[in-house]
Amino acid sequence: MRRWRAGTVWLAMWTIDGFLFHLDSTVFSVFLILQVGLDPLQLVLMGTILEVSYLLFEIPTGIVADAVSRKWSIVIGYLGTGIAFIVLGLADSFAIAAVSQVLYGVSATFVSGADVAWLTDEVGEEAARPLYLRSEQFYNGGALVGIVASVALASVALRLPILICGVGYACLGLVLMLLMTESRRPTREVGTKLRHSMRDTLRSAVRQVRAHHVLLLILATAALHGASTEGWDRLSDLQFLQGIGLPPLGDLNRVVWFGILDGVALVLGIGALAYVKRRGHLEGHVRVARILALVDLMLIVSVVGFALVGSFWWAVLLFWIVGGLRSVRGPIFTAWINQGLDPATRATINSMGGQADAVGQALAGPIVGGVGRAVSVPWAISVAGLLRLPILFLYLRAIRRGTVGTLPPEVMDQEIDLEEP
Repeated sequence: MRRWRAGTVWLAMWTIDGFLFHLDSTVFSVFLILQVGLDPLQLVLMGTILEVSYLLFEIPTGIVADAVSRKWSIVIGYLGTGIAFIVLGLADSFAIAAVSQVLYGVSATFVSGADVAWLTDEVGEEAARPLYLRSEQFYNGGALVGIVASVALASVALRLPILICGVGYACLGLVLMLLMTESRRPTREVGTKLRHSMRDTLRSAVRQVRAHHVLLLILATAALHGASTEGWDRLSDLQFLQGIGLPPLGDLNRVVWFGILDGVALVLGIGALAYVKRRGHLEGHVRVARILALVDLMLIVSVVGFALVGSFWWAVLLFWIVGGLRSVRGPIFTAWINQGLDPATRATINSMGGQADAVGQALAGPIVGGVGRAVSVPWAISVAGLLRLPILFLYLRAIRRGTVGTLPPEVMDQEIDLEEP
């Protein structure tokens, strides 16, 4: 079969991933609350289990991508993700649902870091930068279709969209096996054992992070971001179901409301990304850090506001604002952390970013869930929002410390243009 161009594969992969992930995520919390019967603490523990699994395997699988093959790391990741969602769709207890999250966490680490590193190696840093934003737009387009399909399938059975999601991810892995190119393969001297190559890759990545202090600040920022998002992702739907309440929609079930909420948030995200892509002339490290600081400040206000308001429509507005801001934040943060990284360790350092995010979620999840069970869900969501506050001080330190990456500052702090080349 003829291989596709790397940019085309990247955009197609993200479009399908957006469709499949939202096929599941639209009904994920509703399924766990209404059908499996989880309480606030168990809901957050699902995320903790996922993130601990992710944490334990993120660096090893990142090293596999750098030392063996990024393409095959991605393929294995999607095949495993398919199995994980099939197990979730069959779950009827917390224990089985937890097993699915272990499988998903391990599988996701094979993709994390490897995908960005693969694209950058195939097309180059300059061409990859606009693709970060374009892929987020394509992802949101696929996600919008996935939300509609999820609501339609859930009206038949809540498990159905989750099971179809699992089958779809497994098929995506098989298709990528045939379509992906890999022009840069890890090279080892003749006679060098694989474990030695992986060890040297890890050591090189750690040296780069220790030598470039702003990378340490970026990893700390990722950890705090993960700590904040965990409570929001697990408890915002519960707040709508049991706190604020959902107005009736005739004979339609409650899943339709979540489809509407997620769908509008995605449309807003697509619009916000289009604006940033059109006006996003991001001149180097300092400007990127300032924009991210503004986005995170708005996220703090929006999340805490959502927890405190009693009005359904105010809550809806703030929910949509949070969704749009997070859509913009992701690709800009990716562009920030990938400025001038050594290609030999790019996947490993990206994996460290994913691992830092997982540390934050794993440590904060039980605390936020405990607050939700012992006090209230609004208090737990407020705590989740305020956990993002130290990020603002880290941005300030990052701006003062210098440039990001592992190349010389005079090379690193050049203008980053997110327009298409």
